Amino acid sequence: MTEVLMQRGLVRHEGRLAMMAAVAVLVGVAFMTIGLRGDLAFVVELRAARLAAMVLVGVAVAVSTVVFQTVCANRIITPSIMGLDALYVFCQTALVFALSGFGFAGIDPRLHFFGNFTAMTSLALALFLPMLRQRFDLTLMLLTGVVLGVLFRSLTTLLARLLDPNDFAVLQGTVFASFNAVEPDLLLLAGVITVAGVAIAWRARHVLDVLALGTDTAIGLGVAWRGTAAGLLVVVAALVSASTALVGPMAFLGLLVVSLAERIVGTNRHAILLPAAALTATIVLVGGQTVLQHALGGEGSLGIVVEFVGGIVFLAILFAGGRR
Repeated sequence: MTEVLMQRGLVRHEGRLAMMAAVAVLVGVAFMTIGLRGDLAFVVELRAARLAAMVLVGVAVAVSTVVFQTVCANRIITPSIMGLDALYVFCQTALVFALSGFGFAGIDPRLHFFGNFTAMTSLALALFLPMLRQRFDLTLMLLTGVVLGVLFRSLTTLLARLLDPNDFAVLQGTVFASFNAVEPDLLLLAGVITVAGVAIAWRARHVLDVLALGTDTAIGLGVAWRGTAAGLLVVVAALVSASTALVGPMAFLGLLVVSLAERIVGTNRHAILLPAAALTATIVLVGGQTVLQHALGGEGSLGIVVEFVGGIVFLAILFAGGRR
């Protein structure tokens, strides 16, 4: 009887995943075809690059958030708590301050991408390497990330106050996630990192199910918790760094799409949750960009809208948890 119920549940979950995949394909087709006019070859190429960027960022953020929440055993935090987003904004502010707006605009996009990616992954490794030592405290790591985030935001505010108004305007265009100016040359670089990270996370999906049972239970079932958790967090850092370096920070996107995915599929099994979160992120980003671009005339930034909605979801989760 139990086996039959499990089989039925699996079929139901797979059916929901298939429906989500169909919706993702539909919003992708809508983004590529609605309002298509002018030089079709140029427009299709431009839209294809934006679509690829949204899919890469959505998948990277969703997968990294699921893995991070599982390792940390907390469903109301995101990888942004490590301070990576704050470091990215500080790096952009420091570059504009040092080079001026014109100098910043003249930086080679590939060099810019690698610089941001290296800075963020280096910070993450500095936080995660203590996990390989005997005395490691996950809470201490998270608190260190929070403190570093506050430090980077304070330094960013200080430098921003010293900027010329024209340079500050240039800076504002870089600190919010945007898919309107994605460099096609960087898609391959970000794609390789994202595919590798997602493949590792997918291969570890059953280990993640065990980790979700708790540290003591996972160790009792034979999982080398410290090394496994450290490796998975390195994957999280690579995914977050790649997506942020490509389009900018989206702190609440992961929390938003993972919360929606959990409620849609109704399970925490990672074989279902990982693709569900990735599909949800794709639908949210591509669908949202389609609405902004065609229904609202391109007014507003998708990144700002997602952060606003994600912040509301975060508060809702907190209030819901407080009533339990």
